[in-house]
Amino acid sequence: MKFRVNRDVLAEAVAWAARVLPSRPAVPVLSGLLLEAGDDLVLSAFDYDVSARATVEADVAEPGRVLIPGRILAEITRSLPGEPVEVVTGGAEAVLTCGSAEFGLLTMPVEDFPMLPEMPPRIGAVGGGVFATAVGQVAPAASRDEALPMLTAVRIDAAGENMTMAATDRYRIAAREFDWRPEQPDAAAAAMVPARVLVEVARSLRGGEVAVALGEGIAGFESVGRSTTVRLLDEQFIDYRSRLTDDWSIRADLPVAPFVEAIKRVALVAGSNTAISLSFTRGQVVVQAGGGDFGRGTEAVDAELSGDDIRIAFQSQFLLDGLSGVHTELVRINMESPTRPALIAEVPGDAEPAFRYLVMSLRHT
Repeated sequence: MKFRVNRDVLAEAVAWAARVLPSRPAVPVLSGLLLEAGDDLVLSAFDYDVSARATVEADVAEPGRVLIPGRILAEITRSLPGEPVEVVTGGAEAVLTCGSAEFGLLTMPVEDFPMLPEMPPRIGAVGGGVFATAVGQVAPAASRDEALPMLTAVRIDAAGENMTMAATDRYRIAAREFDWRPEQPDAAAAAMVPARVLVEVARSLRGGEVAVALGEGIAGFESVGRSTTVRLLDEQFIDYRSRLTDDWSIRADLPVAPFVEAIKRVALVAGSNTAISLSFTRGQVVVQAGGGDFGRGTEAVDAELSGDDIRIAFQSQFLLDGLSGVHTELVRINMESPTRPALIAEVPGDAEPAFRYLVMSLRHT
């Protein structure tokens, strides 16, 4: 095999594919990146659950396949000088040359590398910006506890031209609705996709649109020469919609940016287990925290309150995660009592809020 490729193009593709390499591979070959040179250069990684393929343009003199240890290849390509890269294989070695730099990398047995899953049938597409924004809004609410796999997923529900992403870790629920373009107008689909995979897919988007594919136990996402497949989790999930549509007797509208900054400042004196208290009265909300080892903090923010005065408390990071998903100038906080969850929602005008975030309240002193 012999090919020449732009250094920046190669480094970016290697870094993107290498992100799915397992830290503790079940078998040694899974630590490798598969390079296949034909009409183009295709780089692939696979850990039995997630696969990644990146296709880039290359000047291929001799087609072929080679398996190279992925992490060292990523380190090398990232540090190369800004000149074209040539890769030539011979025997058990792949020689990488860039300017005056040359590396001879021992190859791995390519015949032992497992066959990557095929991309399942395409079910529709969505704009890359919308996809990345939605993932960024809901993924923080997914659990990191692998003992409960259902809670580590983002639930994707598609019905007609509407798609919803949702996630929960039992202490909060985040959901985002958006329009997409289904292949079949009346099609419906549901999938439980590991949140970490969706986050990586969203980070890698470079524009255009994301094609969404769904098959027997596998989902696929493809955008601008990059494709990822992932094994789906069990479809069991909570009925999140019913929990986001309660009637609320108390509502407060306030500017997002000043509210976030006030929480961040006041939280500086809050210990890890100390609640952030919000006292809503006519015309303002008072943000309070502290009283422990570091002291206390208080700050007032303008707010328009509908309903009775209320004092309610939250874990500060949970509150900030919800506010970070609000992309309108104003945020609406819907409340019922100090002991019940609150619903954070965008204030887009007459339309229904696209993003909603239900968060548990805490007992405050």
